[in-house]
Amino acid sequence: MTDQITRPAIKPERPYFSSGPCAKPPGYTPSNLATDSLGRSHRAKIGKERLGYCIDLMRELLGVPETHRIGIVPGSDTGAFEMAMWTMMGARGVTTLAWESFGEGWVTDAVKQLKIDPTVLRADYGELPDLSQVDWSNDVAFTWNGTTSGVRVPNGDWIADDREGLSFADATSAVFACDIPWDKIDVATFSWQKALGGEGAHGVLILGPRAVERLESYTPSWPLPKVFRLTKGGKLNEGIFRGETINTPSMLAVEDAILALEWGKSIGGLSAMQARAQANADALGKIVEEREWLGHLCADQASRSITSVCLTVEGADTDFIKKFAGLLEKEGAAYDVAGYRDAPPGLRIWCGATVDTADIEALGPWLDWAYAETKAALETA
Repeated sequence: MTDQITRPAIKPERPYFSSGPCAKPPGYTPSNLATDSLGRSHRAKIGKERLGYCIDLMRELLGVPETHRIGIVPGSDTGAFEMAMWTMMGARGVTTLAWESFGEGWVTDAVKQLKIDPTVLRADYGELPDLSQVDWSNDVAFTWNGTTSGVRVPNGDWIADDREGLSFADATSAVFACDIPWDKIDVATFSWQKALGGEGAHGVLILGPRAVERLESYTPSWPLPKVFRLTKGGKLNEGIFRGETINTPSMLAVEDAILALEWGKSIGGLSAMQARAQANADALGKIVEEREWLGHLCADQASRSITSVCLTVEGADTDFIKKFAGLLEKEGAAYDVAGYRDAPPGLRIWCGATVDTADIEALGPWLDWAYAETKAALETA
């Protein structure tokens, strides 16, 4: 029989550990949202001003240079990344990197939808492919931080300065936590629902000058739906990058994102947000180190995510993890901590900046309790 462990007395104050949508910023309340833009047209002066302000805040917090455009687009990170693929790929060879499910999604798009016969470099969950094998005469598509595997590229050193192709970075769970070298990035995408704890359905598309040049010089052979069209008359539609969105945005979601961005600015900006994420990851790392039955899916610390941290659980299968996570949710101790459905059975705990380190620390005893309870239940079943 498994030893009994007393139910812990202290719960995380905010037990929100989902990897998307993520925890709201500390102190968040809907009553703090600005509401003057609600019920107004996004084409009205106030709508354009708020959308433009949101773009300006993202530029300021992320340190995006003026050489790069920032646009708010439909369809979350997926919509933003597929918009980039559909409008710019096909001009030259393509290399796609996949070490988790979202990277595999971009492989599927390239192979089955665009039919551009890419070079595919893969690695198992928990590992990175050999980045030295990337051919930068090709366009290269990759996830900066694999949300479903807890594996990130350690830095941008592997991206060639003299690349002929474009770098396409799905950075949705990396921004506001990792250092993104913008001179290495031609296309980047993310969504507010990850590192900012914002609402879903809206994506962010960042274009460097080389991406703009591609858009203005290349016409893909396949049809482009309206929501993907970034040019007019062969020139970039600059309005998109001033807040004149392609389709109708939710101004409520925009105001929610603005509130999160203002919070990030108020605590000290990007460096403070990165420090919070690192402190959270370190606290979770200490919990793992102290428990023989817990481990990191990504063994290499240099390429281990500090946001979507994926853990192995000794002897666990899918059913075990379901029961384990269900117990935590029933107790109100931790929500949404089961690993992604396509990943090896385990836990996934978001450690981004909007999570408080004290809540990560309070989680440890609850993991012990839920593990013991789940083992006991299965042994007596």
